[in-house]
Amino acid sequence: MINIKQLTTESENFQQELEAVLAWDASTDTGVVDTVKAILSDVKSRGDAAVLDYSRQFDHIVADSMGDLELSLSSAKEALARIPVSQRTALEAAADRVRSYHEHQKQESWTYTEADGTVLGQQITALDRAGLYVPGGKASYPSSVLMNAIPAKVAGVDELIMVVPTPGGQVNDLVLAAAAISGVDRIFAIGGAQAIGALAYGTETIPQVDKIVGPGNIYVATAKSMVFGTVGIDMIAGPSEILVVCDGKTDPDWIAMDLFSQAEHDEDAQSILISPDAGFLQAVHKAIERLLPSMERQAIIKTSLSSRAALIQVKNMDDAIDVINYISPEHLELSVDDPMVMAKKVRHAGAIFMGRYTPEALGDYCAGPNHVLPTSRTARFSSPLGVYDFQKRSSLIQVSEKGAQSLGQVASVLARGEGLTAHARSAEYRLKD
Repeated sequence: MINIKQLTTESENFQQELEAVLAWDASTDTGVVDTVKAILSDVKSRGDAAVLDYSRQFDHIVADSMGDLELSLSSAKEALARIPVSQRTALEAAADRVRSYHEHQKQESWTYTEADGTVLGQQITALDRAGLYVPGGKASYPSSVLMNAIPAKVAGVDELIMVVPTPGGQVNDLVLAAAAISGVDRIFAIGGAQAIGALAYGTETIPQVDKIVGPGNIYVATAKSMVFGTVGIDMIAGPSEILVVCDGKTDPDWIAMDLFSQAEHDEDAQSILISPDAGFLQAVHKAIERLLPSMERQAIIKTSLSSRAALIQVKNMDDAIDVINYISPEHLELSVDDPMVMAKKVRHAGAIFMGRYTPEALGDYCAGPNHVLPTSRTARFSSPLGVYDFQKRSSLIQVSEKGAQSLGQVASVLARGEGLTAHARSAEYRLKD
């Protein structure tokens, strides 16, 4: 029997009970912080030598120089040719869809001219260089390569450097194949905090990047948080989460498996189901009990569901909307008759999956939109990874001689009001007598 928390919005203590379900301790062990801080400092001061030392120590890599840790693009192409045709076809299909979707996100420069000839606008430019961290070893996340690398290349990033740990020299062909398809420019077989440090500060071999994206373990996440400011980062992601809203008309087995799809990530992942139909909630609970023994990762799923899942009964769908917007989920499934109408009322969600035939799993791999999404209620103020994360905006200002007369007067008054005389006089020098 799996003990899943059951809540109802009719309860006087519902808000406190919901907050308890959502609570997640994101604090980092002080030992991890101290270790990462020392590694970053060492990489910053010793460069390649430090990266080599840590790669030998943590990943048991046999290497005499950083040249031994750079994987050639030809090796990535060979991996693409070596994987089964079915995997290559799937990777290429997914990449095409991801690329097509992100092409729609490209921003263009713009200007407008005011009546006095003053020109104002915005200039869009891509980052020069970005770094992509990819988990390695036994883990295989080619989808992560596609979702992070393709938006960068669509944005126009000149050089994309991928780092991926290869413990004991174990190289993952699927990851390399995805790198070849995505247009990654350089690949280094390094991981952990030392890889983040190399990308953030640069070494003799690895150039400094402008932004670091991609998932990693607690050491990688901690390192990313520490180098933020020296470089940009995508986000510090918490455990994966899914919120399914169903009117009771979808097959309970489908919904149970959708909840499993997040719970199998790790024990801290969160799966929540909302419905106004109490009978349906119990039907899904029974489906969970029946289907769980067939899952390869049943131990992880069981722990996740027992510790962080919830079945929430709401009064109606308007009530459900209020709960959705409070939770601000990473993934939101609207398994209802008219999902588009409901989606328009959703203010906070990383990605919205609409209809009974749109499981979140499709978004992870091949629907097209990015699967790098805000977690832990951060969808209240942040968005999915996209092309815009690899582009910068510069303001364009060209004031005409005529425009300088009116703007100069305004600036002069405001500057003197702030006690900044040089500002005022700089504007006043352009005024005609």
